[in-house]
Amino acid sequence: MKNRIVDANFPRTLDQRVYHLGLRAGEVANRIITLGTPSRAHGIASYLDPTPTPFTLTSERGFTTITGRYKGVPVSIVSIGMGHPNADFFVREVRECLNGDMVVVRLGSCGGLIDVPVGTVVVPKASIAVTRNYDFDFVTGHSEEQPYRTSKPVFADSDLHRAVVDSLNRTRPSSVATPIVDHTLNASADSFYSSQGRQTSFPDHNADLIDRLMSEHKDLATFEMETFHILHLASCWHFEAHGASKEAPPLTRDATAPSIYPAHPPSTQSDIPDVATSAVGHKPLRPPPRIRAAAAQMVFASRTSQDFITPQEVASIEAWTGRAVLEALVGFEIESDRLHEESGSVWEIKESDLSQRVPR
Repeated sequence: MKNRIVDANFPRTLDQRVYHLGLRAGEVANRIITLGTPSRAHGIASYLDPTPTPFTLTSERGFTTITGRYKGVPVSIVSIGMGHPNADFFVREVRECLNGDMVVVRLGSCGGLIDVPVGTVVVPKASIAVTRNYDFDFVTGHSEEQPYRTSKPVFADSDLHRAVVDSLNRTRPSSVATPIVDHTLNASADSFYSSQGRQTSFPDHNADLIDRLMSEHKDLATFEMETFHILHLASCWHFEAHGASKEAPPLTRDATAPSIYPAHPPSTQSDIPDVATSAVGHKPLRPPPRIRAAAAQMVFASRTSQDFITPQEVASIEAWTGRAVLEALVGFEIESDRLHEESGSVWEIKESDLSQRVPR
């Protein structure tokens, strides 16, 4: 019966797990790295403290969350796959599991639109959305509409952006020669193919898309599929404390059950958090909480030279950037009353954890 859905508007199970990520309060921390692949998530998770044992949950929708501590600070690593829809699930569902501020860095791969080598790390100041225009006649090509639409830019949080750039510069290994590029513009597309100007057998009418974008945006540097939506949701989220009921009429449809790695039990927090109140005392936060977001992008493919990164280069760049983003997050200040409650969470350190601690 725990898998029974209790609200069709924002689906949760009876034990208060959100529908797609499978999380509940106390299983995701305020500081978060989000990325595309579970393998990258597990690689970065290898840097987490051994105490408490990192908590790992994989939902049947393919989202993997790993929560623990890095240098004593609670952090989460969330693998979301690709595209705006998955980014939407991530931001909205994690936001409803947290009290206080939510600080997110997207660490992902991208295509480079400027003349830099593969392996370059780009930290964009802002992002635009590039979307296929479904009103365009893609069959004949005769249309008053443009085949692709672009949005206005949305900006990364300036303080978090700077923290990521500084951390990347501070932690870059001497063996890594590729540059760090910041203060550029990213484009997030709704397709890996058509909206990024790639040619296939479909009549996508995109042969001049990259040239048009570069002429309209002189600082455009990268293409990928997630950053814009994360920055957009972060910039437009403004929420006040409310008194919503925790009860809702149950529905008859079953939810999918998450898979929780048995080394760490789940959170024991059973209440749905009022996201705009303090965890202790449940007082309205002033100013209201924020979602603060930025991105770091690893150039895996050059759209100018057609080069593609090697597996050896991927391993080296991911190891460096993963640790750098962790360092940026744990050094990014969040006031104590704007953090989620530790008691009952998966990052709570208990006496039993201390007694079992093994020196590294």
